[in-house]
Amino acid sequence: MHGETSGALRRDAIGLREVLFQSVTAMAPAAAVAASIPSGAAFAGGSLPLAVLIALVACLFTASCVAELARELPAAGSVTTYAARGLHPAVGFLVGWGYVFVEMLVPPLLLLQLGFTAAGTLHEEWSSYPAGLWWPWSLAGAVVIAVAGYLGIRASARFGTVLGVFEILVFLVFAILLIGKAGSTNTLSVFGTSHTADGHAGFSGVFAGSVYTVLAFAGFEAAAPLAEETRDPRRTMHRAVLGAALGIGLFYVITTYAMTVYYGPDRFAKFGASGGASWEGVARASFGLFWVLVFLAVINSTIANANACANVSTRTAFALARIRVLPGLLATLHPRRRSPVAGIAVQTVVAVGAVLGLGFAYDPVTAFLFLATVIVTVVVGVYIVVNLACAGYFLRAGRGTVRPVRHLLFPVLGIAAFVPALLTAAGLPVFDFVTALTAPVSYAGPVVGVWMAAGVVVLLLLIRRHPDRIAETARVHLDPYDPADHRQDGAVPS
Repeated sequence: MHGETSGALRRDAIGLREVLFQSVTAMAPAAAVAASIPSGAAFAGGSLPLAVLIALVACLFTASCVAELARELPAAGSVTTYAARGLHPAVGFLVGWGYVFVEMLVPPLLLLQLGFTAAGTLHEEWSSYPAGLWWPWSLAGAVVIAVAGYLGIRASARFGTVLGVFEILVFLVFAILLIGKAGSTNTLSVFGTSHTADGHAGFSGVFAGSVYTVLAFAGFEAAAPLAEETRDPRRTMHRAVLGAALGIGLFYVITTYAMTVYYGPDRFAKFGASGGASWEGVARASFGLFWVLVFLAVINSTIANANACANVSTRTAFALARIRVLPGLLATLHPRRRSPVAGIAVQTVVAVGAVLGLGFAYDPVTAFLFLATVIVTVVVGVYIVVNLACAGYFLRAGRGTVRPVRHLLFPVLGIAAFVPALLTAAGLPVFDFVTALTAPVSYAGPVVGVWMAAGVVVLLLLIRRHPDRIAETARVHLDPYDPADHRQDGAVPS
C-alpha cells in the first residue's frame, strides 16, 4: 500500500457541483464583498470596480496553473504534490507543512468573525445583549463544522453548496436592487481611473486597490484536495478551480460596481466594512429589513468558509500522514463514512483553542487580524511556489506537453501578481500604500518563520532517516504505483 495507513478516502462521492462550491465557499464571497474588498476603496475610491477586474485577471493566471496541475496530478495532497513533482519532493514537503498549518487556522479565523459579527449586531439591535458575549456563537459554529466533517464528504460538501448558493443569491439580488436604484447615475467611468482616492491619483490608486482586493480571491484552489473523493477528478478539478475563480471574480465585479454607482463614485473612498458607509449600513438606510439578509449572508459565509477549509486541512493532513511525514494518527478514517475522523478531531481542538486562547488574550477582532495575517502570508507564498511548480512540471514532462502561454507565461504573470500581495499581507513597506503592522499582528511574521524553521528541521531528519517518505510526497495515489515516478531528485518521467 506504500504508506497508506488506513485505506482510501471515499471514491466517487461527489461531483462537479459540490467540488465547485468547495472552492466558492472557501473564497467566502459574501464576507469578501462586505469586508475584504472595501479595504481597497481607500486607494482606488470609485475606481474600485476596475481594481477588482484587474485582480480577477491576475488571479486567473494562478488559477489556471492550479487547474492544469490538478488535472495532471489529482491528489489529496494537492499543492504538496504539485510542488513535489514540479520542483522537488523536499519543496513539496515544506509547502505541505505550511499549508496544513494555515488551513487549520482558517476555521478559527472564521469562527472569530462569526462570533464578533453576531454579538456586535445583536448588541446594536438590543443594547441589553453584551457586545463581549461573542464566544458562544464561535463554539456553536465549531460544533456545526465538526459534525458536518464527521458525517463525510457528501454531507459536508452538500452543506457547503447550500450555504454558498444562499450567500451568492442574497448579494446578487442586492446588487440588482442597487443598480436599479442608481438609475441615471450608472456609469462605466468606474472602470477608469478618474475616481481614485485623494493622494492616490490615476493608475497608482487602482493598482494599490487591486493589491488589497486580490487577497479576496484566496481559496480558489480549495477544490483540489478533494480530488480522491470526486468523480472523474482530472476533468472535474480543472473545471472547478477555474470556474470558481472566474465565477466569483465576476460576482465581485458586479457587486462592487453596483455599490459604487449607488453610493457615489466620488465619495466611495470613505466606504468601508462597518458603519453607515458599508454594505450593511446602506442596506439598513435604504432597504429596510433587507439588511437582515445581508447580515445572515455574511454569517452564512463564515460558516461555509470554515467548513470548506476544514475539508482542505483534514484532507491535506491525511495525505501527509499516510506517507508518514506527519503522525499516522491523522490518516485514521471512519470505517463507514471514510471521513478523516482523527484529523477532524485535531482540527476542532485547534479551532476551539485558537478562538478562546487568542480571543480572550487580546480581543476577537485583534485575534482575527493576527490569524488573517499568518494565513494570507503563507497562502500567497504557496501560490507563488505553485506557479513555479507548474512551469517546472511541464518543462520536465517534455516539450510535446508544454504550452508556452499556459505553462510558462501564466506562471510568470501569476508570480508578478502575488508578490505585491505577499509584501502587503506581511506589512513590508516596499510600496508607499503598504501599512506597517503593529503588535500583536506584527507577531505573525515571526510565528510563520518559527513554524517553517521547524519544518526544515523535520525535513532534514526525514531525509536522513526516511528519505523514501519525502519521495512519496510526489505520489498520486489514484494512479498505479510506479517507483520510477518518485525519484528523490524530483524528476518527472517524460
